[in-house]
Amino acid sequence: MAEAKGSILVADDEESVRNLLSRVLTKMDYMVTTAANGEEVLAKIKGQGFDLLIMDIRMPKLDGMEAFKVLRLDHPSLPIIMMTAFSTVETTLETMRLGAFDYLTKPFDVPDVKTLVEKVFSSRLEKDSMNLEPKTTIAPHIKAFVGSSPLMQDVFKTIGKVSASDSSVLIQGESGTGKELVARTLHQYSQRKNMPFVTVNCGAIPEGVLESEFFGHEKGAFTGAYNRKTGKFEYANGGTIFLDEIGEMSPPLQVKLLRVLQEREFERVGGNEKIVADVRIVAATNKSLRQSISEKTFRADLFYRLNVVSIVIPPLRKRKEDIPLLAAYFRDKYCAKLNKEPKKISNEALQVLQEYDWPGNVRELENIIEHAIVMGNGQVILIEDLPMEILLTENKKSLHTPDVNSKQGTLREMVKALEKDAIAVALKKTEGNKLRTAKLLDISRRALQYKIEEYGLENGENNDEQI
Repeated sequence: MAEAKGSILVADDEESVRNLLSRVLTKMDYMVTTAANGEEVLAKIKGQGFDLLIMDIRMPKLDGMEAFKVLRLDHPSLPIIMMTAFSTVETTLETMRLGAFDYLTKPFDVPDVKTLVEKVFSSRLEKDSMNLEPKTTIAPHIKAFVGSSPLMQDVFKTIGKVSASDSSVLIQGESGTGKELVARTLHQYSQRKNMPFVTVNCGAIPEGVLESEFFGHEKGAFTGAYNRKTGKFEYANGGTIFLDEIGEMSPPLQVKLLRVLQEREFERVGGNEKIVADVRIVAATNKSLRQSISEKTFRADLFYRLNVVSIVIPPLRKRKEDIPLLAAYFRDKYCAKLNKEPKKISNEALQVLQEYDWPGNVRELENIIEHAIVMGNGQVILIEDLPMEILLTENKKSLHTPDVNSKQGTLREMVKALEKDAIAVALKKTEGNKLRTAKLLDISRRALQYKIEEYGLENGENNDEQI
């Protein structure tokens, strides 16, 4: 038998998981010890040194999270991989912020575990010489971050790792993906959490006053400057400044911002006093700044100063498995806000939401759930409570929109073809219920019946019962 490459403690209350990991890691020539709860973990680590701990979060007696916090104090250099079948934003952020090497969500793939363990041991030599101070402050509870998809778990891990530093962060993502929420989470999990978080929308402030907004101005600095004004950077002293839509910033102001990043000080407009900029800078953009650099509209040196750490937020269409969680979160939020009784979302409505491509991302989903709660009457959100454009967009392939460049008939004929398909789609969504179909299409029951007969859509059933 080959000499053991290292010692690993595996802790999980499920015997099957302990046995699986023990077999896999033993075959990789590691010496494996197992534990069934947090108390056993602390006892075994106290009696024997380990090179790695792989520990479940939910365990009896003493759970993994509490054991983890104790170990961060007593054994700060011990690499720890946390795992759980009940992944939440808070646990992911907290474990990474406290210094976990990584975070596994069950069920996991064995090859991923092997790769992660080898990564721990390959980096161990570099980390042995480092004396990392444990971080013991408890982060605030962030409820608005929802997502269990692998893409969002990667985002949470990055936030957890970089939140405690003062490094500049560039958040990239389409409109509506939640860039400001990421920025606020970075601030709230940082050592600056009790200091100001100041937001500046670089695309919403006229260019002529943006410099004054950033750095303030002295009395008499320009026409209309009747009093001294404190700028956003000065307001944010000791905290975080969030520069949204950074790609919209003018080239002259880019130069001034670069100087602040380099020298960590600035002057008010019209003043000579040097003011120290003790702020963390987090910027966001929905543009490709690399393309803007090639187009000479954004400075490359400023980009590299801002892009110390990059966080890319995936669009909602690439993480559709998060839609049920997000929809439920917004449903509960707006039921409470609008003083409505708790509602459920029908499976049919949820299917429509999951098939839609969400060009407006999470913000659009939030608006649609609010719309459904406002417009719906019952205790269940039905398909007809969703905006019609969602249904038509989701069914665009079945609408067979006529090609205006082809010789398929007159404009009237093309409009009728579209109308026929729209009614057919609505009837299918409501399973032939004409009352619900008429409500969905915002036409009268009599007009719908006339159109059904005109287009030959009658299926012989009169499914008008209320649901």
